[in-house]
Amino acid sequence: MAFRFLTAGESHGQALVAIVEGMAAGLPLSEKHIAGDLARRQRGYGRGARMQIETDQAEILSGVRHGLTLGGPIALLIHNKDWGNLSQGSGRPWAEIMSVSPVDTGVEPVTRIRPGHADLPGALKYGHGDVRNVLERASARETAARVAVGAVARRFLEEFGVEVRSHTVAIGAVKSEYNGVLDWAQVEASEVRCADAVSGRAMMAAIDEAKKNGDTLGGVFEVIVSGVPVGLGSHVHWDRRLGARIAGAVMSIHAVKGVEVGDGFNGSATPGSRFQDAILPGPNPMTWHRTTNRAGGIEGGMSDGEPIVVRAAVKPIATLARPLPSVDLRSGEAVQAHYERSDVCVVPAAGVVGEAMVAIVLAGAMLEKFGGDHIDETKRNHKAYLESMTLRRGDAIDR
Repeated sequence: MAFRFLTAGESHGQALVAIVEGMAAGLPLSEKHIAGDLARRQRGYGRGARMQIETDQAEILSGVRHGLTLGGPIALLIHNKDWGNLSQGSGRPWAEIMSVSPVDTGVEPVTRIRPGHADLPGALKYGHGDVRNVLERASARETAARVAVGAVARRFLEEFGVEVRSHTVAIGAVKSEYNGVLDWAQVEASEVRCADAVSGRAMMAAIDEAKKNGDTLGGVFEVIVSGVPVGLGSHVHWDRRLGARIAGAVMSIHAVKGVEVGDGFNGSATPGSRFQDAILPGPNPMTWHRTTNRAGGIEGGMSDGEPIVVRAAVKPIATLARPLPSVDLRSGEAVQAHYERSDVCVVPAAGVVGEAMVAIVLAGAMLEKFGGDHIDETKRNHKAYLESMTLRRGDAIDR
């Protein structure tokens, strides 16, 4: 059974729901394991008022008993606290605007299309005359459910010594000037999740300036994964290549418009003799190491034992306090785009979502590689595989 998940729910609906399938039995898992990542997603300089309303907490409804996974589907529920509040502008409660049942009095439709959102293609594709039928599900609020699923995947990876972290590389034109050695405590203490305190303050100043101008800012985050064994993924088919699976997962995050593994974009302008990561003998005949990791831990569609490094470019948030020119979906007339309460910058939070998506892919790849209906079986298979790698190195020397 493949490790997979589905989410359901709308931004201002009653709740978000996630179903996680394919997790091995016997994994220690509690709501506390999920709470930390949900809290990290909500933080970050430049977040909007919605984050002051919500206090995301995932409730485990099924798939766990007495603190251990059962091997069946895990159901997660995250209530939307904003459901009971009044909506911005109309003054009507979200419970009425997003009611599952028909309401007695009409709800004003959203017809002013917002550039950069799913509004126009979604309304045309699904035949909606009210853009709210699109924007509620297209909202990045859905990533709270993904982060909850990612926390389950992270809990699994921790059993094998795999750690998934992220940090902010750039916001707007401000780039982090860290020296290559990451202090993860500094990253988590920073309001923009930047490893360099000086650059972090400059990023915050840039966000303040954008907010003053009614504008938004994008940027770049980087996910780094340590402890990944050699051989996850495969070279034999396009859809089994690990880099492709990770890139697709990260690209699926709202507002992400570009993904690279290792020095993908910068390396394209580098001669091959300076780009490839030379393989050097280790301290004894049965080990090897590399002094560089420009490939980002993935070669030929497979993990190569080095840390996996993934970067993503996040576009500026499309919802603007000073809306762009647009058209009305029904009349076709020129209007100012609809404005929904929004963030100024989401790059720090997007990094946490990036961690979740990478963790989900790697958990799936680990379960594919090592199998096991119970976590103890998976661990035995993992241990045997690592031992066999050492034996293979020795066999190669003997031959």
